Amino acid sequence: MSCQIHSSAIVDDGAQIGEGSRVWHFVHVCGGARIGKGVSLGQNVFVGNNVVIGDLCKVQNNVSVYDNVTLEEGVFCGPSMVFTNVYNPRALIERKDQYRDTLVRRGATLGANCTVVCGVTIGAFAFVGAGAVVQRDVPDFALMVGVPARQIGWMSVHGERLDLPLEGNAETTCPHTGDTYVLKGSTLSCEESHS
Repeated sequence: MSCQIHSSAIVDDGAQIGEGSRVWHFVHVCGGARIGKGVSLGQNVFVGNNVVIGDLCKVQNNVSVYDNVTLEEGVFCGPSMVFTNVYNPRALIERKDQYRDTLVRRGATLGANCTVVCGVTIGAFAFVGAGAVVQRDVPDFALMVGVPARQIGWMSVHGERLDLPLEGNAETTCPHTGDTYVLKGSTLSCEESHS
């Protein structure tokens, strides 16, 4: 395996870890996990059995990626952010057959100490602010903050806030990339610059 695994990490038999990935101190990767290329798992990360982590993801220190979580390519999980997989957990009631799927789409950012309640989809290149609590699906490119999380704006692929209303018909250009963002109603799309 052409990846770096620290001597204090535990990688169970059967785990798949892609080329160029780095597994740091005190990480535990369960045997059913599938981890892509160029992934960084920070100190004290846990990765469950039924987990998929796409290429080039960064999972910062103290994050547990529990069963039924899928991270597409290029997702950033900030330090100590939280995933769940049971909506109504009880210590005295077994609910492993009630896990809900959580999907984080390509390029999304989950800020430090935010919480993602299971059963939601976080859209591509969405940005969840530090400490926010996400309880429902998040649109592509949405900027979400607060408890519970609410949308306050739009973010570019580059990670900068876009000057657009939350709804309506409008467009703007990213000064960093030249990409054009087109808002139609409450849906934002990106038209990549080819210059």
